[in-house]
Amino acid sequence: MTYTPGNIRGQTITDHAREGTQLRYDAKSFIIGEKRVFLNIASIHYFRMPRQEWREVLVKAKLAGMNCVDTYFAWNVHEPEEGKWDFSGDNDCGAFLDLCAELGLWVIARPGPFICAEWDFGGFPYWLKNKQNIQFRTDNEPYLRYVYRYFDQIVPIIRSRQSTKDGTVILVQVENEYGYLGDDASGLSYMNGLRDGLLERGIDVPLITCEGGLEGTIEGANFWSGADSHYGKLMRKQPDVPKLVTEFWTGWFEHWGAPAATQKTHDLYEKRMMECIRAGFDGISHYMFFGGTNFDGYGGRTVGSSDIYMVTSYDYDAPLSEYGRVTAKYRMAKKVSLFTQALGQFLLESEPMDSIGARCGEGVKLQGRHWNGQKLWFAESLKQEKEVFQVTLESGRTLPVSIKPGQIVPILDRIDICPGLKLTSGGFLIGNDRIGEVQTIILAGENGQCTHIVFEADQAIHYDNESQIPPHESSPDGRTLRLDVFNFQTPQRICLKVGEQRVEVIVLNGYMSDRAWRLQGDGVRWAFGWEDMDLEADGGVRAVSGSSACEPFLVGDWGLQRGEGRDHEGRMVRSAGNAIKPLLSPSLSEWKRKILNLHSLRGGELAERPRGFAELGLEFGYLIYNNEVECDRDQENILVLSAIQDSARLFVNGREQAMIRQVGAASTVMRLQKGSNKVQLLVQHMGSLNFSPNLGEEKGIFGPVYMDGSAACLRRDWNCGNEIVHLDEVHAEPFTSTLTRNFELMENDEAILVGALSNGLRINGQEVALDGYKDWFAYHAVDISGYVVKGSNTIEMPAARTPLNRLELLTYDRSRELRGWSAVSLEDAAEFAQDSASIEAGPSWYSSMFDLPAIPENVSPKLKLRMTGLSKGYLLLNGRNLGRYWQIGPQEDYKVPMAWLKEKGNELILFDEEGRNPDSVKLFYDDQSDRRWITLNKA
Repeated sequence: MTYTPGNIRGQTITDHAREGTQLRYDAKSFIIGEKRVFLNIASIHYFRMPRQEWREVLVKAKLAGMNCVDTYFAWNVHEPEEGKWDFSGDNDCGAFLDLCAELGLWVIARPGPFICAEWDFGGFPYWLKNKQNIQFRTDNEPYLRYVYRYFDQIVPIIRSRQSTKDGTVILVQVENEYGYLGDDASGLSYMNGLRDGLLERGIDVPLITCEGGLEGTIEGANFWSGADSHYGKLMRKQPDVPKLVTEFWTGWFEHWGAPAATQKTHDLYEKRMMECIRAGFDGISHYMFFGGTNFDGYGGRTVGSSDIYMVTSYDYDAPLSEYGRVTAKYRMAKKVSLFTQALGQFLLESEPMDSIGARCGEGVKLQGRHWNGQKLWFAESLKQEKEVFQVTLESGRTLPVSIKPGQIVPILDRIDICPGLKLTSGGFLIGNDRIGEVQTIILAGENGQCTHIVFEADQAIHYDNESQIPPHESSPDGRTLRLDVFNFQTPQRICLKVGEQRVEVIVLNGYMSDRAWRLQGDGVRWAFGWEDMDLEADGGVRAVSGSSACEPFLVGDWGLQRGEGRDHEGRMVRSAGNAIKPLLSPSLSEWKRKILNLHSLRGGELAERPRGFAELGLEFGYLIYNNEVECDRDQENILVLSAIQDSARLFVNGREQAMIRQVGAASTVMRLQKGSNKVQLLVQHMGSLNFSPNLGEEKGIFGPVYMDGSAACLRRDWNCGNEIVHLDEVHAEPFTSTLTRNFELMENDEAILVGALSNGLRINGQEVALDGYKDWFAYHAVDISGYVVKGSNTIEMPAARTPLNRLELLTYDRSRELRGWSAVSLEDAAEFAQDSASIEAGPSWYSSMFDLPAIPENVSPKLKLRMTGLSKGYLLLNGRNLGRYWQIGPQEDYKVPMAWLKEKGNELILFDEEGRNPDSVKLFYDDQSDRRWITLNKA
């Protein structure tokens, strides 16, 4: 049945053929053309890298066995200011889709309008915050008016590139993770409207959702662990459609001041992928496969505590690094995707089964799948050490299988390799291809491991040279051959013949299987032993050789002798050895400094209270808030900021007094002198919430500011029955009763409670309304002035997760509001910059020039900037914004795209909030930049 707006409800949609590629699906998988396809999906965002890097990243995904790309479309990139659309250069998403098609990659398009993605404001343009009566991600007329205008721009780009129009877009997602917000009537109406809006604009490939279903769409699941549970949930909801992992979280994002997010190791990554395959998923989207970079100010802010701001790098600990480099996770993704290619039909046709028919000893969990007399077992070790386990299959066939702690190893049980030949083995099957006249089987294993192989054939199995065959045993009729093959550094290649069919078995150890590359064009070719590989635009293949201890080799029609290649001038060369003279890194010239003279700064329209970034028409950057305070004596004062959503530095009379990290509402000590005082707050836009029930917060400082306030930490000394508990400590056991605590207020005091609150909060017996609050948000700022009284007040709160990182009471007297504020953007403040001879210290700009040293053609360098010794600010390269920096970790180095460099006269500008000396800042190439690339063949 064809999918059109007229037959959405109550129909099973299976066929999406138009004049283009036929796309069908059933409960087992998507069917493209006439073939079931296991979707190995690489999540890659075109807007997180220069356009010049797209091909390299997409090719790397293709070489890792990915056959599909999924990408978000970022509305705020394409309409940064209202009505000003940009689909050019790095923002030419249509060209990105065309390149995917050129490389033979299917595409899942995710146009939003909300994308999350740890991207500023979840992809919404900042100026939407200023629209009257707007509410985001709901059935709200002002909001939807702009959403559909965005659809009018973005959908035609996707529509013309659908598989039904001879393009490669096979699926389009409706919104993103809406199920996390709930499914009320307004939300359902909103999602229905978005779905219909896509259909009415010509989307006719299947629609999908993730984490939240919608009639007429296929729902996927987003997760890292718990594959069986997620699969079962999808089966109960939609048993007759494919099961996709729409986001399989390969790593995690990082935020300023937190540890590096490297907790998901490559071994655990393999296990989680195998769990997805074992459960029965027919597609896995690796989010992220390549993360990229949050250039400009596009890094977002997410829920949790108050100030979880994304770092500039979106490396994500993904298979491809931020610089497009191969990692251990990349090699693991390639290994598992090759496994799904080698066993694609079986995986997509098979059904789960229990462990009847196979037995193993204690410490191994067995689960299986079967189809057409073939079986695949997943053996999971529950032990703490690597062991060799004996597994007995039907008919008493016993084979040893080596499994690391927690690892899931696939066991092939009479899998059809080619007509008349079955394979049983504990080796990891990564290749089963007909190459010329030879059926080529590639099995991988750990270094030094012994792989047990059993072939069973309809005819006698012969081998070319018995002296080259490892220890083996043949059945009396010659139709069963058992081999014990060690996984050596030098691959073992065993040549057999079954009837007229020639068979080659290539057994690899871990090192060589990590460096095995499958290339598919007119036929299948394999390359072994190369550290890295690339496909050039002219059809050529480049490679970097690996260890000199192992000679690389080729299988298939390369038109070359084994181990040979050509250098960049076309000369024949040997591929062993990859070291060259290290590249000379660019050298920065002497820094030129300009200091911001805060004391002389003037400008900006006066207002009663500070105004935020969106109110002032600013997407990102810095604001400097200014006020004048008269004092009749020297004094210390508590300054209370009732609405602040970014870190800020307090300056009084041109000198820094405090760094304010707490947001929502905050306080700081301010020291004033007798007479006139110039009070200034330097605020950097650190990213709008990208995932929250409360999207659209104003940024900067945008509420009243009060003098003579007070601040009290409320994390300690709570009453829990007869016990005193402290919420800044860990409490593993549930609290036995509601927590209570008293606090005192003076007459005329107003109050704000800010931090990790819990639903059910009560002040003096009245429940406090926490609009839009979600328990997983763990942060809120609420004005409780209407609930408090002079003197003693009681706060009650249900049990909360501990420890709390903030729970604070801010009080103030409205009569002490500090009025008369102006605000100046840092860009406008630049005219007040002076050289260091005329002013001692303060926020500063530094500029330096550098040339790009000569780069040999046979290397592929990647440049980094290390910001040692600096504080916080932003970076510009030849006028392009490289993003924010903040030297509190975990990010130390910043990407400098080679595509944005000139041979001569590159200008690097940095702004540092504290004006620290940048003499320790340096440019350098990454470790893989010195590798030599050779051309294996030319088109």
